[in-house]
Amino acid sequence: MRRSARILTLAALMPLALSCAMNKAEKGAIIGAGAGGAAGAVIGKATGSTVRGAIIGAVVGGAAGAIIGHQMDKQAEELAYDLPGATVQRIGEGITVTFPEGLLFGFDSDQINSVAGDNLRRFAASLAKYSNTRTLIVGHTDSEGSADYNMDLSNRRALSAANFITGEGVDRARISTAGRGEGEPIATNSSDAGRQLNRRVEVAIYADAAARGGQ
Repeated sequence: MRRSARILTLAALMPLALSCAMNKAEKGAIIGAGAGGAAGAVIGKATGSTVRGAIIGAVVGGAAGAIIGHQMDKQAEELAYDLPGATVQRIGEGITVTFPEGLLFGFDSDQINSVAGDNLRRFAASLAKYSNTRTLIVGHTDSEGSADYNMDLSNRRALSAANFITGEGVDRARISTAGRGEGEPIATNSSDAGRQLNRRVEVAIYADAAARGGQ
């Protein structure tokens, strides 16, 4: 119980420490680490989140997990600084990055805009720096239009982001993509504000098989 309390306390203090170190105008939102795989599993199941599920599935635990977690802390801090407008979240032994629609794509488009190019170049540089990770890119839409169209758009957006990152020199074998269409909303689709939140691209970063000891 004391160990769990210490982990939760450190997780709660992390955002405060990072906020002191980074200018708010120059960083995305960063959220503190979860208590570990068990907590992540509960959250992932409750939210139906594909990116959380990918991180949960790559959990190592023990000494190896602690080493991976330390690396993820550092990478998350750097990403939060480098990706203004994105939300960077530490989950278990991994990281999620959420790009709102306007940060990468225009409405109903899979064409990466100029601002997105800057963000994705910095993101690719982070992946190159931490080469013992894998990445899952997941596209999401709101519920406007047909479910088939939304699924196709979400897939195209995930692929577009992956292709851009690959063009920056990241091995395509390290990147997986998925489209979830309107299937994983994070807000209500009954309001403009909620639909805007649902139109997003989420990324999971987690340790590759070699870093997890061949798992």
